[in-house]
Amino acid sequence: MNAPLKSDSKSLLDVLNHRYPKRRPIWFMRQAGRYLPEYRALREKAGSFLDLCYAPELAAEVTLQPLQRFDLDAAILFADILLVPQKMGLELEFVQNEGPKIELVRSREDVVRLDSVGAAGKLEAIYETVKVVRRQLASDVGLIGFCGAPWTVASYLIEGGSSTDRSLARQAAYEAEWFGLLIDKLVEVSTAYLVEQVKAGVEVVQIFDSWAGDLPASLRRQWCDEPVRRIVSGLHDAGCDVPVIGFARGVGAGQVEFAEHTGVAAIGLESSIDAKWAVQAIGANVVLQGNIDPVAVIVGGPRLEAEVNGLLDAVPVERHIVNLGHGMRPETPLGHVADLIDLVRARDAVDFVDV
Repeated sequence: MNAPLKSDSKSLLDVLNHRYPKRRPIWFMRQAGRYLPEYRALREKAGSFLDLCYAPELAAEVTLQPLQRFDLDAAILFADILLVPQKMGLELEFVQNEGPKIELVRSREDVVRLDSVGAAGKLEAIYETVKVVRRQLASDVGLIGFCGAPWTVASYLIEGGSSTDRSLARQAAYEAEWFGLLIDKLVEVSTAYLVEQVKAGVEVVQIFDSWAGDLPASLRRQWCDEPVRRIVSGLHDAGCDVPVIGFARGVGAGQVEFAEHTGVAAIGLESSIDAKWAVQAIGANVVLQGNIDPVAVIVGGPRLEAEVNGLLDAVPVERHIVNLGHGMRPETPLGHVADLIDLVRARDAVDFVDV
């Protein structure tokens, strides 16, 4: 057993940089959100979801809320993936109990009018949130920035918001001559957006391709893997050598090609993937993040304990970031989240020995 690093080291960064951590890092997608009563109170105070996103002091408070309640190893910036297309010139609103509604993009003319040059510069409030969080964050806690992957963001623009199966977006991916131009613009703005987040202080970025599994394998490399690779490359070209976590939800065995092609430091595994298979199938230089079922956290008790212990048995400490297979659900009991963390920390007490 390797010795743990000094107490103020960041376990998240240690794992992502292939150093042995002091403990197994934990963070959760949507760890700041509606399951927290303090979030709901602040959301009401802000007036609207977008007002909350664009108020740096309030957005920083939301970002930090889960760390004030739980023993986590990272904060993730509070924002939304659709802020990028909004600043590209599209009308956006969040409707109560319905979700986002965004201006449609369904033609070359619609794509051409999108601002891919100045959009990232219009997101100063988000970069200020990063700075506020960094000033308040403990020295051993990492800060994660993020953006939506081009395919996932494009699907929202073509559908006009949420959709059950992204049918219109999938049709565009097959046949629309303007679809490639839309992806190019989203790659350009997303890269610039992440660069500015890094300059402001984020130490890791995650690219969310939540709808990657909607595309068949014949289109996935072109419209999912390749755009993410270009963003990763663009970050490095800009001198931002931060680890990138890729979350291509729903691609199953396609995670192998996703990891190889994109060059991400880590991949987020959806809950349906067998972690033992992933350890063997995915290159040993790629960190695995996940993949506890969010529903198991709602259920809690012995089933949650079995899920957590099975995952910890499957994935080596030095290659693992504990997370969910998707985001924390609003109905999740707070006590079950604490139980999950306690289970991991109990294993830390066995797996990590001071020498």
